[in-house]
Amino acid sequence: MPSSNHPWHFFRTGGLDQVALTSSADLLALDQLDQKLWVALSCPVTGIELDEKTLALVDADADGHIRVPEIVAAVQWAAARLAEPADLLQGADALPLAAFNSATPEGKILLGSTRQILANLGKKDAAAISVADAADTAKIYSANPLNGDGVIPPEATEDPAVQALIKDIVACGGGTADRTGSAGVTAAQIESFFTDLAAYVAWVGQSATKEIAILDDGTDAACSAIKAVRAKVDDYFARCQLAAFDARALAALNRSETEYLVIAAKDMQLAAAEVSALPLARIEAAKPLPLLEHVNPSWAAALAILHAKAVAPIFGAAKTTLTAAEWADLNSRFAPYETWLGGKTGGAVEKLGLARMKEILAGPGRAALAALVARDAALEPEYKAITDVERLVRYHRDLRTLLHNFVNFADFYSPDRPAVFQAGTLYLDSRSTELCLRVAGPSPLAAMSKAYIAYCTCTRAGSPPLAIAACFTQGDSDYLFVGRHGVFYDRAGHDWDAVVTSLVDNPISIRQAFWAPYKKFVRMIEEQVAKRAAAAEAESTGKLATVAEKTANADKSGPVVASKKIDVGTVAALGVAVGAISGALAAIGAGLAHLAIWKLPLVLLGLVLVISLPSMAIAWLKLRQRTLGPILEANGWAVNGRVRINIPFGAALTAVAKLPPGAHRSLEDPYEDKEAARQKRRAVALLVVLVLAGVAIWIRWDATQHRADDGTPRYFWQSRPAPAAPVAAPTAAAAPAPAAPKS
Repeated sequence: MPSSNHPWHFFRTGGLDQVALTSSADLLALDQLDQKLWVALSCPVTGIELDEKTLALVDADADGHIRVPEIVAAVQWAAARLAEPADLLQGADALPLAAFNSATPEGKILLGSTRQILANLGKKDAAAISVADAADTAKIYSANPLNGDGVIPPEATEDPAVQALIKDIVACGGGTADRTGSAGVTAAQIESFFTDLAAYVAWVGQSATKEIAILDDGTDAACSAIKAVRAKVDDYFARCQLAAFDARALAALNRSETEYLVIAAKDMQLAAAEVSALPLARIEAAKPLPLLEHVNPSWAAALAILHAKAVAPIFGAAKTTLTAAEWADLNSRFAPYETWLGGKTGGAVEKLGLARMKEILAGPGRAALAALVARDAALEPEYKAITDVERLVRYHRDLRTLLHNFVNFADFYSPDRPAVFQAGTLYLDSRSTELCLRVAGPSPLAAMSKAYIAYCTCTRAGSPPLAIAACFTQGDSDYLFVGRHGVFYDRAGHDWDAVVTSLVDNPISIRQAFWAPYKKFVRMIEEQVAKRAAAAEAESTGKLATVAEKTANADKSGPVVASKKIDVGTVAALGVAVGAISGALAAIGAGLAHLAIWKLPLVLLGLVLVISLPSMAIAWLKLRQRTLGPILEANGWAVNGRVRINIPFGAALTAVAKLPPGAHRSLEDPYEDKEAARQKRRAVALLVVLVLAGVAIWIRWDATQHRADDGTPRYFWQSRPAPAAPVAAPTAAAAPAPAAPKS
């Protein structure tokens, strides 16, 4: 990438530094911007909310992806034809005529073509052209059937003879649709048509020789009659020759009586396959083939035609049989005609008939078509410019959006414009999320985004199913599970039924992480209670079954066994356990009792932090790493920058349900469980009383521990004398040394 002296400006959004595109100079220097500073390096041309025809124009190599060089080329092409390239950053649908750069040849040609388009549309005095105007090719090109596309439709001429010729060419070889959709012919099709005409007429002319058309006009019918029976006649003479070789084969060659029994057992049809497969006549050694009588009924009509069309004209009508030599002679006489038939060329035009073909070849139609082709070719530059007008108008409308979702992600971080990869909004679980992307299906790569993703299948009557990945960035995941239904609104405002098919579990918020340990603890208790209840139910059922069995078999049971008494050791063990628990609780209570009352909330807060802080820390670390890149890359993008979704931005992408300003809410619930509410209030009142009683006891106990000199209790809010220093124990007098012994 060449170095750039252009003074680029960058802005930071969501922790990502992005280049700002605000002026013509920025666009003209885009080829000098280091690709490492582009937010994206590649994006697909499908599955994003941008006109696919515009994207196809930008995708110069038509490989289905747009890359940096193609973006730069599109900007430079448009900038060369506009007086002010910065107009591309407006994203307006209508392109004013005053915006064209008439000082350059390219801009001048496009301006003239734009005026021609508006004139063809009946908007000669219009000051701007829209995408709809430039794309209305049916009206633009219908004003002149010759529109430089190389296709000559019948409407291109007023000469009826030439119009009929064009229709004949279309009927024989197929037509080509021009820019208006009308079927016409190209120069190559015209040339091929006249080549076929000449070849066919020359081929037919060969048949006029006596060596080929030996029966003149009757030659074709005679040849067809011979070909219709040739295989069966050859079979007949081969059988006769074999019978002459060995008379023992005669019975087999004439087929066995058993075969006739099978045929006779069925409903007789002379055209049946079994009858048709029999020889033409009875097989005998060196026997001529009869043509009119004593022949296979299935072939009688074909042999009669052979006699009338071929045998009689050659050998005379009295000839009613054929020998093998005569049959070979007959075939050799028609062999040149069959060879000529096999060499037929130009068959595509045969349907026109020989007379029409000769008329076309002798007429001036070919020269007239050549003139039309030349006129159409002369118009090609003008109408190519019309195509370029549509390209420029589309770039004027769509390049701004493409640049702000490729060079930078300004639209994604904007509160007013959605990004091109945002497919719509999903409403689910009292929330709406705008970060929804069209996807082919779940991808392991998307999990690297550290975002909570709900993959949904969306259905709508009359439309194919749609798969989306919805990212939830606010709230919690307590009620998000596979199978939940919601409603998805696409960018066009159409509603789709959405159902969750799979989830990628990641933290959604710090608040969710704070309560996660307690919710997990409650779920564990619920699971244990459910297990114990199920076990107790199973045990109770088993006992009832045992009692029922004993009752039913009371007369058969043996002596009653006395129930086992409780073991003294078990009682002692229970006592030790209860004592240990009581001692632990007493130690905790004594420790708390020695604390000042204002320290108790701090102890409670510390306990809460010990429980919740690890979960919150893990969530915070993952939320800091939450990024859009892997989700887009799983969908065919090449994301260059780290497009982070921090906590404030995530809160903007997902909205949680809340009452609108000025709303009034009534707390009167006609279906409230009043008994449960009363019990809840009683429990709360009892808890408050117990807490107050505990506080009072602690205050009283603390006061008795700090009595005044006169023995009066001193409470913690009263001044208390400083505790006296401990008095040291008196030192014991040293024992007298023992007296020295007397000598």
